[in-house]
Amino acid sequence: METDGDRIDALETHLAFQGDTIRQLNDALVAQQRRIDRLQAEFDRVVATVRDGMNDARMPPGDELPPHY
Repeated sequence: METDGDRIDALETHLAFQGDTIRQLNDALVAQQRRIDRLQAEFDRVVATVRDGMNDARMPPGDELPPHY
């Protein structure tokens, strides 16, 4: 039969593993959020570049620079 001391030891061991798992999950979540933030910033730059390119493509023909020969 399990004694109270054995049960307490088992609970303490279980709690220690849970604490370690929570720290690992938190570290992974923080790293993932940093990557998402970097990807969002890069995506915003790409969208801005595409929009700028679309605005350039809509210039009236009279405003275009002549080709250089």
